[in-house]
Amino acid sequence: MRTELKKEEKLLLIIRQHWIKLVLPVFAWLLAATLLIWFVNNINISLIISAVLLLYPLYLFIEWRHNLWAVTNLRVIDESGFFTRYSKESPLDKINNVEYDQSLWGRIFGFGNVDIQTAAEMGETVYNLIHKPKLLKDTITHAQEECKKTQISNQATQLAEAIAKSSPNISATATQQMIADELHKLFDLLQKGGITQQEYDVLKNKLLGN
Repeated sequence: MRTELKKEEKLLLIIRQHWIKLVLPVFAWLLAATLLIWFVNNINISLIISAVLLLYPLYLFIEWRHNLWAVTNLRVIDESGFFTRYSKESPLDKINNVEYDQSLWGRIFGFGNVDIQTAAEMGETVYNLIHKPKLLKDTITHAQEECKKTQISNQATQLAEAIAKSSPNISATATQQMIADELHKLFDLLQKGGITQQEYDVLKNKLLGN
């Protein structure tokens, strides 16, 4: 992976497209090489042409190797290209929904498509022929939950410190724990479907005094 991790950022998963993407070009090269050896009388010419034709599947392999998705505790990184390079990042808190689907063959061989919907202008991005799509989806979902919990804890800490400065008689640790407990209760209700995202935001802002 070429993208450098930020301070306190942890790499959770690196995943690529399924190897089945390379099957067709390799098979086509084997077929072409066999036909050349069979029909061309000069074996040296056949081998030279076969070696030149091998450059194409080799190029596809290099590109496949450098086409990856990385999930960290802060973002999803999409990298591709070796000769030309492309990179895109999606912060976890900007991802609205993650879905995956697999055909029958996909379930047998372990590949599928992953659909990531974000709040950015791009909106929706579909990644095809992903190896272990459920693992990618579950890793992103779990990372989002942990990211929200970390944000809640940080907000509780900041508010507790502010209250402690304005009211020296109140323990900052006790205040922080109380706010954190309430925020976690709200977050659990949101995860269980007890409240909507809008209701959660309203209650959280009231608790934080915003």
